[in-house]
Amino acid sequence: MSIGEVEIRGHMDGFDQGGPAVDRSGGKQPQREVRRLAHDALAIILAGGRGSRLAELTEWRAKPAVPFGGKFRIIDFALSNCVNSGVRRIGICTQYKAQSLIRHVQRGWSFLDGRFGEFVELLPAQQRITEDWYRGTADAVYQNIDILRRHEKKYVLVLAGDHVYKMDYARMLADHVASRAVMTVACIEVPLADANQFGVMTVDANRRITAFEEKPARPAPLPGRPDRTLASMGIYVFDEVFLYEQLICDAEDCGSSHDFGKDLIPRLIGSGLPVHAHHFRDSCINMSNGTPYWRDVGTLDAYWEANMELTRVVPDLNLYDDDWPIWTYQEQLPPAKFVFDDDGRRGMAVDSLVSGGCIISGSEVRRSVLFSNVRVQNYCEIEDCVILPNVEIGNNVTLRRAVVDKRCRLPDGLKVGVDPEMDRKRFHVTDRGVTVIVPESLGQRVHHLR
Repeated sequence: MSIGEVEIRGHMDGFDQGGPAVDRSGGKQPQREVRRLAHDALAIILAGGRGSRLAELTEWRAKPAVPFGGKFRIIDFALSNCVNSGVRRIGICTQYKAQSLIRHVQRGWSFLDGRFGEFVELLPAQQRITEDWYRGTADAVYQNIDILRRHEKKYVLVLAGDHVYKMDYARMLADHVASRAVMTVACIEVPLADANQFGVMTVDANRRITAFEEKPARPAPLPGRPDRTLASMGIYVFDEVFLYEQLICDAEDCGSSHDFGKDLIPRLIGSGLPVHAHHFRDSCINMSNGTPYWRDVGTLDAYWEANMELTRVVPDLNLYDDDWPIWTYQEQLPPAKFVFDDDGRRGMAVDSLVSGGCIISGSEVRRSVLFSNVRVQNYCEIEDCVILPNVEIGNNVTLRRAVVDKRCRLPDGLKVGVDPEMDRKRFHVTDRGVTVIVPESLGQRVHHLR
């Protein structure tokens, strides 16, 4: 039996669909072979994007460094997927305002053991090969080609660092080997109305990609499903030698924008080479009612909504999964504290996530996410809010449908989410009525990293 046949059999009957790649076969060949593929892979996380649609939240930080879910950063999901999948050789390409991202990775991801060849390596734009900064996603990998070649791995896994999801990359590697494709692209069904933000593909019955268009104005719907289309997740698998050959060809093409979605994928499809689609549902860890969980939190409304989903009784994203944990930098903080129990002055939080170091003093918090070291003074009403770390909220403050950035100091009596017109005069308000508060909008100057 060939390795490809072994892999596809393991993919079909060696796993619980939608769950982690736990060995259910009594230690038989498929599981060992799949994990060997992960050991033979190198992951490159593209984390240099500006993330301009997140507006003020990316004014001082790269999008992958934006806090999420009460204690994490967005990049922690791609990194945790790598570690949990057995891919423990990871490079992170950074560029735009990367200092907070670099500090987070250094503090939270230094536990991999170099004695076993494990590492998380930062790859800042440094003009190693050309005199340009990273010009596109393909160019970011190309400019580090000399570093990557030294690791001599069979497969290269290219990942976006700005999405929230739980995925077993080992399964995708197995699918890539079994399909004998030159490139494998992870894909997911999305509403047709949102498809102009993604690379959209058409596949045949064998999951071979026959057409691909990056952010089309008129995306093609799925056959028989006029309201849905198949979108790229920005996750790719290549055989190492083939990838480097293609990157060199792309770098020599003066007409290329040096991007995987705009240039490299369409060129491969046009050349007739087999490019394979890997359905996310086949490697997704977190399924909700049969639907894979994946969020592009690239807009303020999407970011707020994804955080709000976590406050539900049973959220679609399971952060309490011992089999597939999300790792991050853990600050040493005291437990959250709630004080006062008088009528009209009761410290409480309902349907909320409250992180360590928080003190809620005689105020009510509902359906909100409070990151670490948030201090809420007396007589406040906080509803449907995302409060990032080290925020101080004064007395008699009302917050509804708001995102508050790190280190804001909200003055006594501030009311947000009550009068939309007044809010728009002071703060950025999104199309869905979410108010974004940053120190600068309060007239405060913050010199610390965010």
